[in-house]
Amino acid sequence: MSSLRLLTSTARRASSLRTFGRRGYAEANDKLKLSLVLPHESIFTSTDVVQVNIAAEAGDMGILANHVPSIEPLRPGVVEVIETNGASKKWFTSSGFATVHPNNRLTINVVEAAPLEKFSLEAVRANLAEALKVASGSGSEVDKAEARVEADVYEALQHALAK
Repeated sequence: MSSLRLLTSTARRASSLRTFGRRGYAEANDKLKLSLVLPHESIFTSTDVVQVNIAAEAGDMGILANHVPSIEPLRPGVVEVIETNGASKKWFTSSGFATVHPNNRLTINVVEAAPLEKFSLEAVRANLAEALKVASGSGSEVDKAEARVEADVYEALQHALAK
């Protein structure tokens, strides 16, 4: 009987010691540690930022501190980083994954990324027209499929530049 009392008493104490993480809204002074990584380069490495906007497969989303942990596949689109000084930097990414960690960390792994200002709208339109021509042409199915993927990326880039 005494061992049962001891076990019950220990279980009560252990359950009262449990702490559960509480979620809340991001405060103005909360920061997010961003790592934006390509296979050949790190653009950000655990850098404090205020917000990151991504083009997720499920739709565009903004990530602040205290965001619910998740893994999001990225579609071709813009990753916008709002830094602590209020400056906004934008990169066009081809694809990848964004991982929101529970301790205010965000890791974005992408295949390719380039600053949005490096692209010319005229060149993108010309390349899009060429890709659409190949995709609807009489080439092989592989060539058509590759051209369709290329056209999808150019359409997303054209949309990003038109904003």
